[in-house]
Amino acid sequence: MNTTTDLQADADRALKAKHRIVWALGDYAAVAREVIPELGRVIVAESGVGPGDRVLDVAAGTGNASIEAARAGASVIASDLTPELLEIGRTDAETQGVDLTFEEADAEALPYEDDSFDVVLSCVGVMFAPHHAVAAQELTRVVRPGGRLALINWTPEGFVGQLFATLKQFVPAPPAGVQPPPLWGDEEHVRELLGERVRDLSLQRRVLSVDRFASGEEFRDFFRDFYGPTAAAYRSVGDDERRREELDDALAALGERHLDGGTMPWEYLLVTAKVV
Repeated sequence: MNTTTDLQADADRALKAKHRIVWALGDYAAVAREVIPELGRVIVAESGVGPGDRVLDVAAGTGNASIEAARAGASVIASDLTPELLEIGRTDAETQGVDLTFEEADAEALPYEDDSFDVVLSCVGVMFAPHHAVAAQELTRVVRPGGRLALINWTPEGFVGQLFATLKQFVPAPPAGVQPPPLWGDEEHVRELLGERVRDLSLQRRVLSVDRFASGEEFRDFFRDFYGPTAAAYRSVGDDERRREELDDALAALGERHLDGGTMPWEYLLVTAKVV
């Protein structure tokens, strides 16, 4: 007979398998290259990555931050739950002549020893791990004492936080215990997650100015085709024409509300700290 622990483990495996499928939908590389490339450069600069640093990028996706860290002279491992994204990252790195390692890894059970890295990064990545406290524990566990932690997370109030609030209306409710990704963009939540495992904690709200979309409809169509969570919402509504039209209208309206002179301000929280 399965114990409660066994059942929870089975549920977690099923959830992670679903996450892999979601992030393999569409073409996240297009989002990283065309919409948010600046964020990789920001997190590498703010974390002070340089030659000789051992760096782990958690939930690295296609490696927009990892490749920048390797270009800065660091020895880098880009880790992610979704192998399809890692394969794209490998190809991108080879094309750019940048040397780093891509490895499949769960942010909630990192396969690395304690104190293994000088710097751990996550650029709008670890925020999507379902159990925030577990992920936070892992992030700090693998950093050596005095090493650096740097995260970029979308805020609940910002554009991407509002995107997820919109998508929530069109997808099944998550399992009990799964926390909303944009909570990682809330200062108090981050303070609670990291607690006494860090010092010199800095929390800065910043804005990424996105000029990729000329209209709400253009934003909707791009994210429908290329961004996994949005593609998953369309898959969820399926052939229900009424629900699909509602989703179409909601996403176009969201994009239109946030357009100002051809630019969309996307707020994020930059987190930097030293690990105790």
